[in-house]
Amino acid sequence: MKLLVIDTSGPVCGVAVMEDEKVLCEYTAQNRNTHSANLMPMTEAALSSAGISMTEVDAVAAVTGPGSFTGVRIGVATAKGLAHGREIPCIPVDALEALSVSADVFDGVVCPIQDARAGQVYGAAFRNGERLMPDEPLKLEEYTEKIRGMGECFLFLGDGAPVHREKIRELLGNRAVFAPPHLSYLRPSAAGIIAVRSRVRTDYLNLQATYLRPPNAQKNRKLLEAMGMEKP
Repeated sequence: MKLLVIDTSGPVCGVAVMEDEKVLCEYTAQNRNTHSANLMPMTEAALSSAGISMTEVDAVAAVTGPGSFTGVRIGVATAKGLAHGREIPCIPVDALEALSVSADVFDGVVCPIQDARAGQVYGAAFRNGERLMPDEPLKLEEYTEKIRGMGECFLFLGDGAPVHREKIRELLGNRAVFAPPHLSYLRPSAAGIIAVRSRVRTDYLNLQATYLRPPNAQKNRKLLEAMGMEKP
């Protein structure tokens, strides 16, 4: 199976082209350009470098979240459009699970966290590739309390790790370790490995972003409704 993988769920924009579990090409970018500016040129360049055209792609995998609301929408919308044009299936991939793949040889609990702001994280936990808890939006203190009994050593990675590093050290002490920068971000090829092994296939209409909490616009609308005010 030839697979195009797209990730825009975090600060790094990523594209991979794979044939089964072989990585033909992988590009990542973290720069001043937005994901919307980076994604399509990277996609075209990755396909060209891999030596295949979009007409040869059998499925499009997209990291559907959790993560940045805007970023996730960009990746999912692009995957839907490319899959629709080719009439090929989409494969959704969980961002936290994909983050954990790069560290599944760690002898302890792998703790992928994405920064959800306001002192919260989108967090999960894995050991030896097995999920220990579902993706949840939690205050950092609640998250660390939840994982505390799962093991003796915890590896943190993801964009939430550097943001909350000092607080994590305060809460878990030497039980907390942190992935180096080159292993701390989501690699599109890791998402591709999950997609290749996944039995989940959907059409472009049913590929949906994963939001663990409502976007700010939705929360603001509900607040205005509760106050009896109309949104301007």
